[in-house]
Amino acid sequence: MSLPAFYPIFDNTEWLRRLLPLGIKLVQLRIKDKPMDVVRAELAEGKALCDAHGAILVVNDYWELAIELGCDWVHLGQEDLDEADVEAIKAAGLKLGVSTHDGPELQRALALKPDYVALGPVYPTILKKMKWKQQGLEKVTEWKAIVGDVPLVAIGGMSVERAAGAYEAGADIVSAVTDITLNDDPEARVRAWLEASA
Repeated sequence: MSLPAFYPIFDNTEWLRRLLPLGIKLVQLRIKDKPMDVVRAELAEGKALCDAHGAILVVNDYWELAIELGCDWVHLGQEDLDEADVEAIKAAGLKLGVSTHDGPELQRALALKPDYVALGPVYPTILKKMKWKQQGLEKVTEWKAIVGDVPLVAIGGMSVERAAGAYEAGADIVSAVTDITLNDDPEARVRAWLEASA
């Protein structure tokens, strides 16, 4: 399975309305600390927007809503895995992405036969407080040797300027968040990402 090499993550559908028309083909909605009715509405709109633009929507965490709304992908962090029913996710035909930060987490993820594995943070990240220090590009190369044909996503502190190094180190996909959302010109930044990942 071949996935697009550029994978932005946004926290609301406003970003999708704004940036999907530029050619993004793989995107995650990671919505935190919102009432469930708001999350459901955002995910439903996100799916409609992605369908209209021929893009893959990955739902972070809310696997039951992803099933209910007929989404194709769900992404689970390690804590999410403690609560999620992976068999139900697979039975519903959803593809699964899993976050990993160390060896035991990678083994746990691979045991689930995921459709991609995310490794992070490759570089220091301001997005969220993490107990893990930066992994570095060497870990990307090491992880890719272990996961083999499973697509590997590099995440954490990624920028357009750092993307080439991540791809060279073995990442199949590079994910970005604040490099886009905190940029003075998000549209120009997305165009630069699409060019860097082509």
